[in-house]
Amino acid sequence: MSDWFLQRPYGVRFEWGPTGAQRLAADVACLVVVDVLSFTTSVAVAVEAGTRVHPYAWRDETASVFAEERAAALAVGRRAATSDSPWSLSPAALRRAPFTPRLVLPSPNGSAIAAAAAGSAVVAGCLRNPSAVGRWLAVRGYGTPEHPVAVIAAGERWPDGSLRPALEDLLGAGAIIAALQAQGAGPLSPEAAAAHACFTHTPDVPAAVAGCSSGVELARGGFAEDVDIACELDAGTVVPVLADGAFEAQRAG
Repeated sequence: MSDWFLQRPYGVRFEWGPTGAQRLAADVACLVVVDVLSFTTSVAVAVEAGTRVHPYAWRDETASVFAEERAAALAVGRRAATSDSPWSLSPAALRRAPFTPRLVLPSPNGSAIAAAAAGSAVVAGCLRNPSAVGRWLAVRGYGTPEHPVAVIAAGERWPDGSLRPALEDLLGAGAIIAALQAQGAGPLSPEAAAAHACFTHTPDVPAAVAGCSSGVELARGGFAEDVDIACELDAGTVVPVLADGAFEAQRAG
């Protein structure tokens, strides 16, 4: 297959979804997964509290087995949370839930992208932590033509399973790309530059996320607080990094 899709020779690259991650992973040193509503925001909230988060691609009976093998709590769907199983793919629920040292967080998009890394470093990015992620990457020499970074916007799924590019993930990816550029990373691929421009030229990012299709869907479903938490711009100072199968907190420095 031709390599036209790899965005060479740029130091900072941008793509969409699990398939985009799979195509770029073997040619980059690091993948940054961006799933603002809500996988990577949930990961960020959990690791800030000291929890190690195991991504898992399926929300079915195999997830329970996976969690038991790791002596981890299992996050359930937003509407399935109970007092006995209070952890879910909801940043607000995770803030209220009791502390657990290990958590399995099923997510078909975010987890599938993390699994596509093919030996590259994997970082969870969102609107809560772009500056921290940008510093962490730059300090370690990522974001150059020699050690390129691919920022992957997860997007959502239409009912037929096809990818729905999601504005909140484009903005989250753009925020991380902007932070990387501010740290001297680059050059940006045209795709990365377009995501950067989307973020920097959006006058009110929280309002855009709240008003976009995904934000409206969550608010109408009773989860407006999740949108609010996802829009806490640069409130987080830790960087979730995948190590030994789980995201754990690292500092930017």
